[in-house]
Amino acid sequence: MNTSRIKSDHDTLYASMDELRRLVQAGVAGNADALFAELKKLNATIKLHLAIEDRMLYPALAGASDPRVAAVGKRFQHEMGGLATAYGDFTARWDTAMRIGADPERFGHEAASLLDALHARIQHEDRELLPLAELL
Repeated sequence: MNTSRIKSDHDTLYASMDELRRLVQAGVAGNADALFAELKKLNATIKLHLAIEDRMLYPALAGASDPRVAAVGKRFQHEMGGLATAYGDFTARWDTAMRIGADPERFGHEAASLLDALHARIQHEDRELLPLAELL
């Protein structure tokens, strides 16, 4: 399976997460508009990325002749559900620059936690999932 699009998305997601972290460190209240704009970019990439995973990656892995590969694919898909829900809750809660700027401490804390989880997930995909997909 060709994973170049998924890897490209991961690079885009890493860059966007780095920018969000930079903006949070520079000050949430003063960067609420920029944070919201970057969050919208991240959200657009994540939505397309998840669609690719759901429509192509996970079905390909689930249909693998090697039961170990199929099991890993199913595990990753199941694990993603919780993170996707947490991400959706986060973006629903912080859906305007005004909300971000109104509670900068909470936004910064929640953003850091979510970005850490997303970063760890993408790294895990890069290390374990994509090498298996490339064998298909």
